Amino acid sequence: GRGGSPLPPAPVSLKEICRGLPLYPLPENRGRRKGIPHAPVRTPNLTAQEKKLALRNALRYFPPEIQKKLALEFAEELRLYGHIYMYRFFPEIEMRAYPIGEYPCKTKSAAAIMLMIMNNLDPSVAQFPQELVTYGGNGQVFSNWAQFWLAMHYLSEMTEEQTLVMYSGHPLGLFPSHHCAPRLIITNGMVIPNYSSRDEYERLFALGVTMYGQMTAGSYCYIGPQGIVHGTVLTVLNAGRRYLKAEDLSGKVFVTSGLGGMSGAQAKAAVIAGCVGIIAEVDEAALLKRHKQGWLMEISNNLDHCIARLRYDLYHKSVSSSLLPNPHLTSFCLIDARKNKIALSLGYHGNVVDLWERLVHELDTTGELLVDLGSDQTSCHNPFNGGYYPVQLSFEEAKQLLSTNPGKFRTLVKESLKRQVAAINRLADKGMFFWDYGNAFLLEAQRAGADLVKRGANKTEFRYPSYVQHIMGDIFSLGFGPFRWVCTSGDPQDLATTDSIAMSVLEESIRQGGKIPSHVVGSQARILYSDQRGRVSIAVAINRAISEGRIKAPVVLSRDHHDVSGTDSPYRETSNIYDGSALCADMAVQNFVGDAFRGATWVALHNGGGVGWGEVINGGFGLVLDGSKEAEERAKMMLSWDVSNGVARRCWSGNDYAYETICQAMKENATLKVTLPHKVVDESILEPAMKR
Repeated sequence: GRGGSPLPPAPVSLKEICRGLPLYPLPENRGRRKGIPHAPVRTPNLTAQEKKLALRNALRYFPPEIQKKLALEFAEELRLYGHIYMYRFFPEIEMRAYPIGEYPCKTKSAAAIMLMIMNNLDPSVAQFPQELVTYGGNGQVFSNWAQFWLAMHYLSEMTEEQTLVMYSGHPLGLFPSHHCAPRLIITNGMVIPNYSSRDEYERLFALGVTMYGQMTAGSYCYIGPQGIVHGTVLTVLNAGRRYLKAEDLSGKVFVTSGLGGMSGAQAKAAVIAGCVGIIAEVDEAALLKRHKQGWLMEISNNLDHCIARLRYDLYHKSVSSSLLPNPHLTSFCLIDARKNKIALSLGYHGNVVDLWERLVHELDTTGELLVDLGSDQTSCHNPFNGGYYPVQLSFEEAKQLLSTNPGKFRTLVKESLKRQVAAINRLADKGMFFWDYGNAFLLEAQRAGADLVKRGANKTEFRYPSYVQHIMGDIFSLGFGPFRWVCTSGDPQDLATTDSIAMSVLEESIRQGGKIPSHVVGSQARILYSDQRGRVSIAVAINRAISEGRIKAPVVLSRDHHDVSGTDSPYRETSNIYDGSALCADMAVQNFVGDAFRGATWVALHNGGGVGWGEVINGGFGLVLDGSKEAEERAKMMLSWDVSNGVARRCWSGNDYAYETICQAMKENATLKVTLPHKVVDESILEPAMKR
């Protein structure tokens, strides 16, 4: 792309951001910026007519007198990058979550939404900020920058009698509604099921008519790696309890990959859990970002050093601040890290397949199994467009091949996946315990031909379990999930106050699940696994603290879509649904609709978040607490439904924990009436009945 102009442009203000598309004069086209990570080049393989259609679709945001000028550069973007991002309109503003009072809006709700949008595009939070990708390799906030400017303008004008409607990144407009209605309704990727294929998505995204919002990127609720750290800690701890029969993971080794978006929490979670974590990452920028932010203790690009570091604790401070291992490694005092139970997070700059195969080599040559727990958090839902990089090539070589020969890239990815699984299988046969982290790794590896068959299992099961099936599923059935909040003042003291409130409400749960991490990336946000009663209690307490002035500004409540009710995903969230309904999406759609009329400030419904396009339907919400009595009533009603919907569905599917949980909820609320299943007590009646 262009190298950029010699003089930086003057920064714009929040007030200017809210005025709408800057057209007279047009901002300078500075192209792709140097020195920041960029999304992989997309290869949609459009026909000549489809390219014209994509160009026509992009130009409809602009008046005729400037279309000729923009047509040339938009066509170039489509040719060079496979999508029209409209780089000319990349705003020259420090993109971050500004304190809510600084947004020139007519309602606090609109200002809170603007804050969340800008947080999702903050370079310290977003994976590819100039391409509007927050996480997961292709999780978009918007499809292009014209949509950003329009959405911000509409939000600045919105009243409490209007609702902004978003169609896959496109602001359809402000529509009359009423003060009890959501201020924002978002749908992303709602493609007719028969056309919801991966190849069809690439075409539709290039045309600018649909968008992959991941889970919380396209609903503006992503909060960086802290958004998943509590869930990751619980996953690692429960993996140790289930697979290793160990309450204490000190000295245990956890090997995985990915330090980008959600996966960035793995290093911190490993240390909180007390184990030795080695996390591979091919992108040096992502690795250095997590190390600089304090999520990762050490980094190295040398496998010899990683193995030595796995076996020993090195008494030398320079190791933690340098990508390259010290050449005088053997002169240090060496202590057995596992024996001395030293918690450590080590980022390996390289391909995870090399790491797995090196661990096999150590097993074969020394007889020593150096890893206890294993998983993977590459963006394998998007394996052929930059979510997974093949071991046969360097990172830069792979990016080049992806744009020049996507067919060859796809072949190498499949070969790499098979090699990775072969190494994992070898180590698992000797006692390592591996699980799928819900990133479609096992699904894509099996599709590539890897040996992952589980005899006698249904189509959503593999040789290794999904972490929902064996680790988190029972938590969801009990109504626990990732409840989160954002302090819109931007003041760390407000976040500390909410922490104190949450601890007073859920002190026992926090003590069992691990401490709250102190690291914050982007907005002043927090996440905590909690059940229905806990969520409502925390929300009410925070709202009253706002009313009393102990918290200075509104607080936005949200959650990961990966939750009790939010997602229908047969390879992840609903992989432990065994009544045949794992492929049905009633729960997520009902969650979206039910949250909307029970008081949510905004709601979102997505196709594809988490495990890939066409594989899942998921929904989320945002709820603004402003200290009012109305906000308290909304929180009570909406949060109760947001949990009970999923627990009731899991109960009906036959889950005993969900049955007990929903029965208890009905005892506490006389207006809740749920259809309960009767079990077939005598299974022997089924076979004779089939023969008649």
